[in-house]
Amino acid sequence: MGRNTTKERPKSSRRKSRRKKAKKGWRTAETSDRHELYELSVQEPEAECDLIDQIWKEQRSRKCNHIREDFCGTAAVAMEWVKRKKSHTSIGVDLDREVLDWARDKLPQRLDVEQQSRVTLIEGNVLTTKTEKVDSVLAMNFSYNLFKTRDDLRNYFRIARESLVDDGLFLLDAYGGSEAFEELTEDRDLDGFTYVWDQASYDPISGLATNHIHFHFPDGTKMKKAFSYEWRLWTLPEVQEVLREAGFKNVIVYWEGTDEETGEGDGEWAIAERGEACPGWVAYLVAER
Repeated sequence: MGRNTTKERPKSSRRKSRRKKAKKGWRTAETSDRHELYELSVQEPEAECDLIDQIWKEQRSRKCNHIREDFCGTAAVAMEWVKRKKSHTSIGVDLDREVLDWARDKLPQRLDVEQQSRVTLIEGNVLTTKTEKVDSVLAMNFSYNLFKTRDDLRNYFRIARESLVDDGLFLLDAYGGSEAFEELTEDRDLDGFTYVWDQASYDPISGLATNHIHFHFPDGTKMKKAFSYEWRLWTLPEVQEVLREAGFKNVIVYWEGTDEETGEGDGEWAIAERGEACPGWVAYLVAER
């Protein structure tokens, strides 16, 4: 029987088991902020930045300083990155003005003035937005799945490659497993709310999927379709092939280890050439420019 990954679809936090449950009624649909709930249930910027450091230590003889977070959303990773070192800079790119305005409002709460000066948030299309070249481009939260044809995906990968310095690394995540192709719902109880991942539809002929995130609250209220995703569920072999077609000279897969006692993911990532055929997994890909 396959293990459950520590990062559930679309990508949940390893922190959740350590969180204390809130008192009943602490949150309601009316009083809750969907972007805050997204960060609490889906993101873990600290672990992601740790992984960037790990990958660069293992793949390069120097450290990563400059990153670009494509499809950045609330820019949680971009903010966390500049907090770590004064040499760090980050660029966040997203099409959605609403979420970028939300991120800009959070900047003064999360970063001091000097740290804020090293974050650049850009409202724009990742296909057309030109920025200075960076050490790593990040395409996390599976957002590149919005490119539904091989040509469109290859085009984005080529643009990402051109945004890197000569020894730059392109970092992506991917999810899969037998359950990834099913129509199902999964829920997790968090701090005063329940996160629901809804795989509403999947078409095996086209590979197109429609997924939603809902939030349920102790008072019985619900935030239905707080986030919706219509994308193509690319498989790991396909993504690796398209990265090579886009000009990347080498593609490496980082696979999560398994806790021997629980049989679940242990949050430790290592290079792998073979994976485990479990119902649900998350992996990272590293493409060398």
